[in-house]
Amino acid sequence: MQSGVEGLSQVELDEWNEQLQEIGQHYQALLQELLERMAPDAAADSIQADMREAFQAGAEALMRNPQLLWQTQARLIQDQYQLWQQGLSAMAGETIEPLVKAAKGDRRFKDEAWQEEPYYRAIMQQYLLFAGAVEELIDRLEGLPEQQKRNLGFYARQWVNAMAPTNFIATNPEVMRRTLETRGQNLIEGLAQLRRDLANSADGLNVAMTDRSVFEVGRNIAVTPGYVIYENELIQLIQYTPTTEKVYKTPLLIVPPWINKYYILDLRQDNSFVKWLVDQGHTVFLISWRNPGPEQRDLTWADYMQMGPIAAMEVVEQACGEKSVNLVSYCIGGTLAASTMAYLTSTRRGRKVRSVTYMATLQDFRDPGELGVLLSEPILQGIEARMEQDGYLDGRSMAYTFNLLRENDLFWSFYVNNYLKGENPAAFDLLYWNTDGTNLPAGTHGWYLRHMYLENRLVEPGGIELDGVRIDLRKISTPSYFVSTREDHIAKWNSTYYGALLPKGPVTFVLGGSGHIAGIVNPPHKNKYGYWTNDKLPEDHEAWLEGAEFHDGSWWPHWQRWMTEGGYADTGRMVPARQPGEGELPRLEEAPGRYVRMTIPEVLGEVVAKVS
Repeated sequence: MQSGVEGLSQVELDEWNEQLQEIGQHYQALLQELLERMAPDAAADSIQADMREAFQAGAEALMRNPQLLWQTQARLIQDQYQLWQQGLSAMAGETIEPLVKAAKGDRRFKDEAWQEEPYYRAIMQQYLLFAGAVEELIDRLEGLPEQQKRNLGFYARQWVNAMAPTNFIATNPEVMRRTLETRGQNLIEGLAQLRRDLANSADGLNVAMTDRSVFEVGRNIAVTPGYVIYENELIQLIQYTPTTEKVYKTPLLIVPPWINKYYILDLRQDNSFVKWLVDQGHTVFLISWRNPGPEQRDLTWADYMQMGPIAAMEVVEQACGEKSVNLVSYCIGGTLAASTMAYLTSTRRGRKVRSVTYMATLQDFRDPGELGVLLSEPILQGIEARMEQDGYLDGRSMAYTFNLLRENDLFWSFYVNNYLKGENPAAFDLLYWNTDGTNLPAGTHGWYLRHMYLENRLVEPGGIELDGVRIDLRKISTPSYFVSTREDHIAKWNSTYYGALLPKGPVTFVLGGSGHIAGIVNPPHKNKYGYWTNDKLPEDHEAWLEGAEFHDGSWWPHWQRWMTEGGYADTGRMVPARQPGEGELPRLEEAPGRYVRMTIPEVLGEVVAKVS
């Protein structure tokens, strides 16, 4: 392989050496900064202990079955020998079919050099053989509890993907070309970007995913017209300006998640769920959650319920004169909405809601997916200790955790692009939202992780008590619409489906294509992904899918037909469009309001270093 240094003049070699020395100085300074940032942390220590326990358990399982290890090693040696023979044949000019290929959709090895240059082709295939051997070895391990085996597989995958040749300068052809072309300037620029990202990180490393200077909340995202008409310590309530002369009589209240910000439902005008709802003739109200800091440490799940949807319903009645609403909820906002519905039912106020929609919502946490790996009892105790100390969980830590669930797409690809290639990330509104994090108050989040994820109490009759009331999802008679997505890695549909089996009222379950975000924020004019419907609700989710009918396009129009044909939107009783501020409550400020603009550094009173 040509190194690219041969043929350079002495002046060019001197310039190259100077660049290498400058890069070395940057690395030394960065290492010093990393050492200064390192401190004992209960949550991080508990994760490291869990990793050690998982690998130790795997090693002990192998000791009980040495034949499995020998078989795996023998097969790997045999494959390596065949790979070596192929290399010799390729050097002799023969056309060779690759021994192993990257999986479909694996974008790490898209550069032509991985296929055309023997050096890189051999590196790639050697890595893929090793990665496959590790995966097969863990899959065939016996005698481990299912949870521990899943943990081992997750940690091993993180380690294997971290060691991919694409993540290193000398074994990534794109990075090598870039480094030689720029005389290492890409590495200097990448290190500067790494410093900036470290300064804006909490635990771990929050890699910049987009050019944040391009976007501004209220200017080119979250721009659907409306006004804040109410606020308390926890929420601002937005009423959106109508676009139709007549509107449905029953207003619509949206309960978005407070892990990340509400404007995932109002990114741009062409993909805004909020704008689409307004254009359909709904009077739309939306909760904008506060970005909490240490002073909100004692807020509880019951506080989120009382100061969130219940307070908002009272405000909607003041604004419109309507005693009932249609609820639309998303993700953890849906879990809160289900809790609220059960609470209102138990306190004989269930009629305040005519229908409730749950988008990508977990109520039954039987299978939380890989997120459950990071929520074992020891790890949760570490998280609780950290939140007890700080009063909140830094939203950047949560973002880092979610990114590790899809590490190649949401971490390593940006790591290579930003730090090794020295390129700036492209402007992308969805990734801007993904990095615009929110903190989570200790009193709410620790309770949620333990009672929902770890103990799955929400599905137990009376398993959850809110403000002295034991709730039961099975008593909810309000008509419900559940929509999940088939590739969701956060709220897996094989768990969300079982939430749809709980209410005693009429239930419609719809399965969309794609994942947690794209499958939900799927405007009809895009005509993408499709969705499945089935009028029956069998006890098993796979049985539901076997009997389901596929439809092209977005699920949004299907939901609108459910609202209108079911009578929940009062199609026969249209009323003049309601303008924000016309009711008993005045306009406080234009949408999107102050709360959604609160950044984590502002909330925590931090000074983010500006590194040039």
